[in-house]
Amino acid sequence: MKRNILIIGAGGVAHVVAHKCAQNNALLGEIHVASRTLEKCHGIVESVIAKRSLQQPGVIQAHALNALDVPATAALIRATGARIVIQAGSSFLNMAVLSACIETGAAYIDTAIHEDPAKVCETPPWYANHEWKRRNECAAAGVTAILGIGFDPGVVNAYARLAQDVFFDRIDSIDIIDTNAGSHGRYFATNFDPEINFREFTGTVWSWQNRQWTASRMFEQRAEWDLPAVGRQTTYLTGHDELHSLSRHLDVPDLRFWMGFSDHYINVFTVLNKLGLLSERAVRLQDGREVVPLHVIKALLPDPASLAPDYQGLTCIGDRVRGMKDGQPREIFIYNVCDHAECYREVGSQAISYTAGVPAVAAAILIARGIWDARRMVNVEELPPQPLLALLDEMGLPTRIQEAADDRSLAEAEMLQEVRQRAGTESADADTDADTDADAGIAAQLAATERAPGGARPLADYRYGHAVAGMPRTDRYG
Repeated sequence: MKRNILIIGAGGVAHVVAHKCAQNNALLGEIHVASRTLEKCHGIVESVIAKRSLQQPGVIQAHALNALDVPATAALIRATGARIVIQAGSSFLNMAVLSACIETGAAYIDTAIHEDPAKVCETPPWYANHEWKRRNECAAAGVTAILGIGFDPGVVNAYARLAQDVFFDRIDSIDIIDTNAGSHGRYFATNFDPEINFREFTGTVWSWQNRQWTASRMFEQRAEWDLPAVGRQTTYLTGHDELHSLSRHLDVPDLRFWMGFSDHYINVFTVLNKLGLLSERAVRLQDGREVVPLHVIKALLPDPASLAPDYQGLTCIGDRVRGMKDGQPREIFIYNVCDHAECYREVGSQAISYTAGVPAVAAAILIARGIWDARRMVNVEELPPQPLLALLDEMGLPTRIQEAADDRSLAEAEMLQEVRQRAGTESADADTDADTDADAGIAAQLAATERAPGGARPLADYRYGHAVAGMPRTDRYG
């Protein structure tokens, strides 16, 4: 069994990862947090202790580390005895941290695709530019490397695999929808590292359509969706990590990613971009000094972690899947709704960091238990999705499935699907009876079973409904 966790990074996602590892330290063992900014690491440790997040008495320590220094990272892995490394820092670090894991044999987990600081929006599929070039090394070393296990990418990949395995005979399209109907109350801010955030939107928008890569411009294509808990949301076609692995591993002709943005975010972003202030290339000042405009903007914007205390409202992220089942057209929405204020009460973070950090810890638990210890490099959709989704139900990110007017927890939907499959050869009337019997059986089972803390709950339990009274709607990133 793999034990002892080394967390790389000290931002909002690393903060959540540390708390969730602490809540499961009976299994995961010691927790070590490492970053170039030792003070931030100490802040995370102090937060874990103050929140009494440790499941049982144990070790949680802060370390200073430049994770781009592969020998130093490998030395820290050995010194701490860490057998699982969660890379929750900047995505510029991915390949260096992976190298240290291959050298030491530690399992590797990240939450987003690797980025080269000198390049924006590389040629698709993005994973082929860096990560997949290391697959043979991981396999030869027997190193488990799970790529992109945040929420998106990550959980949405598992949703896609679940749809393929359980709910469809053929999938025609998957639209991944990411919306934030919450508000942080600031004039303008990003919910995670501004440098990574803005780089996502200044390049070409790549989507997978008609089984080929299709290029478009940011904010060129718009779609509106009526979503559970958050109501009608405006989104824009956006390039995103998960498309670049799902297009390889699942036989789906159309894969698109839609991100919610407010008009205010778009206006501010457009002005900054047109002025050249989002450029990653250095400019020379009159006194001869060179500065990177994007670094200046990052320094001026609020620290994303500072948004958490005042954040109110809900996020809704999921996969709208269309295809065929038993010869009939089918459309379902597999999704999660997360509450900013509840995340802050539990671990002191906002929901964007929470939804990214919790799945990474769930992956670490599955590796520790041997369920996801693949001993090779994998994307999330290459792994069985049910163990992850069942664990996330217990850890605070429950999955629900909406089909037409029907909205159920994942467990209920899977039970109903099983009944339908057993009744598949019977008449339409018998199918209706089977659904009714299944509903009654599910209700009885759930009434007799006390739900685990943090598990799925009815949408009526969410306090904010469509929006928070008196608070402007923001968006996924602003």
